Amino acid sequence: MATHTCFNQGRWLSQGLCISCVARLRQCDGSHRRGLFLSSRNKLFLTQTQSASKPPWRVLFFGSDDFAVESLKRLHVSRDDSTAGVIGSLEVVTLSRDAPVRKYAEQHRLPLHHWPDVDLSAQFDVGVVVSFGCLIKENIINNMPYGILNVHPSLLPRWRGPAPIFHTILHGDSVTGVTIMQIRPKRFDVGPILQQELYEVPKNCTAGELGATLAVVGSKMLMDTLKHLPERIANRKEQPKEGASFAPKISSRMAWIIWEEHSCDYIDRLFRAIGSRIPLKTMWMGNPIKLLDFVGKCRVSFTAAPYLSSVPGSVHYQKESNTLLVRCKDGWVGFKAVNFKKRLSASDFFNGYLHQSVLKKSPSTSTCLFQSYKESHLPAGHDNNMLLRNNTSF
Repeated sequence: MATHTCFNQGRWLSQGLCISCVARLRQCDGSHRRGLFLSSRNKLFLTQTQSASKPPWRVLFFGSDDFAVESLKRLHVSRDDSTAGVIGSLEVVTLSRDAPVRKYAEQHRLPLHHWPDVDLSAQFDVGVVVSFGCLIKENIINNMPYGILNVHPSLLPRWRGPAPIFHTILHGDSVTGVTIMQIRPKRFDVGPILQQELYEVPKNCTAGELGATLAVVGSKMLMDTLKHLPERIANRKEQPKEGASFAPKISSRMAWIIWEEHSCDYIDRLFRAIGSRIPLKTMWMGNPIKLLDFVGKCRVSFTAAPYLSSVPGSVHYQKESNTLLVRCKDGWVGFKAVNFKKRLSASDFFNGYLHQSVLKKSPSTSTCLFQSYKESHLPAGHDNNMLLRNNTSF
């Protein structure tokens, strides 16, 4: 490396001095020495930036549930594939001990950080957060030269929040998708969009089925974004202000059916949205009862059963299909089983509580009626696309 002497200091300094120093070597004052320091620091910064201007990236992954595992798997496979050249190193930040992401990281011996204790000494190029559920601190975001990317299973700005897939099903959306965005501090799901793909929601799809599909779609989009990261960031777009909606966490309060208000279609969507995690519920004879094995909208022949009432909550046992039929706002829905103290098939519930021989012993107008559970704050979820008031990615 070419060098020259600053005579009044009597020391050899590396090239990188200002032009005035070359012209006036005898006038190296304090101002010039400060310039030397800044020049060296800028050169160091440029060197670091150049080394991280393209893959392979040093990635810090934040995640918790099964939806997040799909993206973590793909990052892990890419790290171990020397021909891919996208992921150079991979470390994981997770929450509880039973989180699927933590189990995967431990099983495959990936370096693990336990939130909120995140060690940034290793230096990372970019972060990835998928279904994490916690706001990431600003200092962590700023520590990543390319920020932190989020795989979000909706077409943002629609369904911002922790449960976009559940709300997609519950509201009967025909189209959804996946968004790759950069996160911003202090607020969820408001950052600029790097990539977005549409996905048509299959008819009668459950939240679990849709989540599994979008997890795969999102993981592939993530890898594509990382392959072209500088370009995607340069062309990022802010989210539009129009069309924003919030997707809060699901709650057990959502599972209560209001027979007078909920339609057959709404109950069907509610079951497909939350039924695999939270059983639908109603009240019977002053006690809560869980409604299991939903079969959808059912047709009832009133000529064959003229005694049936059209009162919402009315219960009828259909012997030929072994189904409990319940009257709702605009028709009848069916369930193959209930849980009342224990699991009972429709026939067992009928024989034990609704059969004529039982009714004769304890006649009551409410015996063949499921009551809607109501309180000052009704269970969230109303028909006709009314807003939900309840409180992961799903």
